[in-house]
Amino acid sequence: MDNIRFVLIVTFAMLVFMLWQAWQVDYGPKPPVAVTDPNTTNTKEDLPAATGGVAPTENAKQESSSVPSVAVPSAKIIKVKTDVLNLEIDTLGGTLRNLDLLEYPVEKENTIVNSLRDMLGLSVSEKNLAPTRLFDSNPDKLFLAQSGLIADSGSTAAATHHTVFNSEKDSYVLEPGQDTLTVPLTWTDSSGLVVTKMFTFKRGSYQIGLEQKVQNNSAQPWTGRQYSQLMRVPYQDEKGNTFIRTYTGGVFYTEEEKYQKVDFDDMAEENLSVKTTGGWTGMIQHYFAAVWIPPADQENHFYTKELKDWRYVIGAYSEPMTVASNADVRFTSQLFAGPKIQPMMEDIAKGLELTVDYGWLTFIGKPIYWLLNQIYDVVGNWGWSIIGVTLCIKLLFFKLSQASFRSMAKMRKIQPRLKEMQERFADDRPRFNKEMMDMYKREKVNPLGGCLPILIQIPVFISLYWVLVETVELRQAPFMLWIQDLSAMDPFYVLPVLMGITMKIQQSLNPAPIDPIQAKIMKMFPIVFTIFFLFFPAGLVLYWVVNNTLSIIQQSYITRQINEEA
Repeated sequence: MDNIRFVLIVTFAMLVFMLWQAWQVDYGPKPPVAVTDPNTTNTKEDLPAATGGVAPTENAKQESSSVPSVAVPSAKIIKVKTDVLNLEIDTLGGTLRNLDLLEYPVEKENTIVNSLRDMLGLSVSEKNLAPTRLFDSNPDKLFLAQSGLIADSGSTAAATHHTVFNSEKDSYVLEPGQDTLTVPLTWTDSSGLVVTKMFTFKRGSYQIGLEQKVQNNSAQPWTGRQYSQLMRVPYQDEKGNTFIRTYTGGVFYTEEEKYQKVDFDDMAEENLSVKTTGGWTGMIQHYFAAVWIPPADQENHFYTKELKDWRYVIGAYSEPMTVASNADVRFTSQLFAGPKIQPMMEDIAKGLELTVDYGWLTFIGKPIYWLLNQIYDVVGNWGWSIIGVTLCIKLLFFKLSQASFRSMAKMRKIQPRLKEMQERFADDRPRFNKEMMDMYKREKVNPLGGCLPILIQIPVFISLYWVLVETVELRQAPFMLWIQDLSAMDPFYVLPVLMGITMKIQQSLNPAPIDPIQAKIMKMFPIVFTIFFLFFPAGLVLYWVVNNTLSIIQQSYITRQINEEA
């Protein structure tokens, strides 16, 4: 009984270590990515395997018929800029690439820290102030958004993401006072089939509308379906925190299966094949997501594929539609490419906010995130919001904590007598255990009283941890003084040191283990955790410092009350 608190702490430390190991699985050493031009890949292997589909070939682009052949233009890059996005559209397939999130720089300049370093004669490290790049044409970081049309058997091949489109302009800019920007691409085959691919951008939005209009000017009906997919290589965040690992890979949502992850290993082992109405498919990483969202009332087939050179595809294709001669049909879809801001994502598609992943504790994490937002709306600072949430959680568990601290205080009071008893019955362990239990009964001390309330609170603490890790609003959010980025570690390690000091003070208020070896190990915990927390984001360490401080105040008050009662 006297060792249960020590066992609980060691178990919790092992749980933290196992969580860290699990994160490493997602970010373990990856095979080197072959340097391959994404535009020279096989034209069939990265297309969805729609039943009866006709995959285009290079020859199909230039097949001749009774209608004079249409000249195939050379591909070019179109530059598009809005108030929040800067990207490129390759006319080879209308593929979206090199998409920069203008309001989210890779790193943040901390002028206060730089000034202090100058005063101390320390070197000032240069920050990468370039915007975060989500889609990337660099083969080592390849990430593309592709779309196109697959013709059913019996119909002429249509425009896929390997087809070269025409564009009237080389650049498009959302001008001041302009709310919508459209980028049209056109393609015509030798039989008179005309495809117009239209991208629509809106001010302040990370949604990109896609419309693929098929105008059938041929003498025969055309049947086909649209597809939209994301292709990327395994992602490695060079600037990421070594101790904070989050999921990167494929995800999808259906009404039947809800939110599901499909990591790169899953794609390599087996191709996904799910038929559903509505839903969406995407690729996510820490803080950001790219998701294709088909019409909610449309039946789609979700799929994944592993390609050569460590490339992976996740996407969806629609049911076939027939376009009669001299008629047209429009296929539509939406692409979201931006930060995982939950209120914004809830308005875009059902279940999209689940890409902010709190794991099996989502039912606890979402209310905590809501509370964090409510406090931020009042105080306007995410650091004070963390402090406010910590205070609210402490108030919620005040009675449980009070019971725990009272039990610990009583244990601390009888600690000298237990130590004396242990020495008296050093050679008679059964007698010692019996006398110890009798003392617990006489003093009305429950040895489990200090542990059970803590166990009940652990899921809430873990949920709060994941909320602080996953919330993009905390990324590069300032607090005060030198803490100008709550998602980065404290540049001067002040908060981790304070965390170690508060942990040591809190430890001194608790009864020490009777066993001397356990007591020595316990004394090492503040040092070990201080070193561990040196590399944690400042927002997480701030939570622990505030939580420990509030616990010290509460525990000191309860201990003083018990001493006065005695």
